[in-house]
Amino acid sequence: MSNVLPPPIWVNTKQVLQKMMDDLVTQSRVAVDTESNSLHAFREQVCLIQITSSHTDYLIDPLELRDLKLLAPIFSNPRIEKVFHAAEYDLICLRRDFGFSFANLFDTMHAARVLGYPAVGLDRLLGDKFNVQMDKRHQKANWAARPLSKEQIHYARLDTHYLFNLRDALEQELREKNRWEFAKDDFMRACLLDEVKQKTNGESWERFSGRKDLSLRELTVMAHLCKWREKEAEKLNRPLYKVIMDDTLITLSKNQAQQKVDLSAAGLSEKQIHLWGDAVLAAIRQGVSAPLVERRQVEAKNDAFLRRLEKLKLWRKSAGQEMGVESDVVLPKPYLSALAENPPKDADELAAMMKDTPSRVEKYGPQILKVLGGRNAN
Repeated sequence: MSNVLPPPIWVNTKQVLQKMMDDLVTQSRVAVDTESNSLHAFREQVCLIQITSSHTDYLIDPLELRDLKLLAPIFSNPRIEKVFHAAEYDLICLRRDFGFSFANLFDTMHAARVLGYPAVGLDRLLGDKFNVQMDKRHQKANWAARPLSKEQIHYARLDTHYLFNLRDALEQELREKNRWEFAKDDFMRACLLDEVKQKTNGESWERFSGRKDLSLRELTVMAHLCKWREKEAEKLNRPLYKVIMDDTLITLSKNQAQQKVDLSAAGLSEKQIHLWGDAVLAAIRQGVSAPLVERRQVEAKNDAFLRRLEKLKLWRKSAGQEMGVESDVVLPKPYLSALAENPPKDADELAAMMKDTPSRVEKYGPQILKVLGGRNAN
């Protein structure tokens, strides 16, 4: 396989976008990837979209081209297969930023997981199968910065350039191992996940509410520190951790420093103390005197649910070991909880609950019913 590649086409005008679309609408499949700036901004956004057709690599600049609605019919067209590697995050970002919906997907990372590959990163798969070397140093680059370096552009285009070859090799293996239907079910389920997880503005402190080592007063201080940090991060357009790390906030909540000299012992740098020392101390004082927050109450599960859940976990772990895959490949997490919560009485109820993965019902239905004590378990 040749490592000498023609340059990709940079798509940053309506005219070039239209030329790309004239190509894509004729394709039976396209390879897709995205690059975002989650490590460099308060609210991440898609900063680059890579699309490969049968003969061309395109790099689309959504920072320049704000309107990408022309792409929507490509993603939603069931006659055009979209090949991703690790599709879940890309789908979340594309839905969030552009409102795209999806049909007909192939995820090479998930295909490798269904096959039981011990390492499923794109760099590892391309290196092992095609001797293609990828420089992963650019994974954490600031993709919102312009212009992109030649090295970034090369890295980005490699994320989709070889996906067709990888996809075809993995499909062949899936068919040979009789796991193609498993993978197809999962690809279809990925297209159905329309709920985009929204950030809970101003309530990030609730992530810490389950910590047993924080008293209610300490948790109240944490809440005020978190609210201050969010405002500061949004103002500076940087991730929360690039203001103050979570571990440092926990230490501040417990020690409740009263003077700037105490902030250094809690882990703040001289620069942080100079920039935000007064604001941090003010947030601590507010938390010390404010009404206590209430911990988020997690609904207690009854013993019968917990017993069923444990039985299912043990069964799928054993089935996964026998198949040579991670346990969630045998029974994905959403089904695990749903089956333990509302155990099906018979095969028909099980088929209805797992209608989006009929291949698993066919292969494991009797075993699942046996574990749960349902009828038609033989």
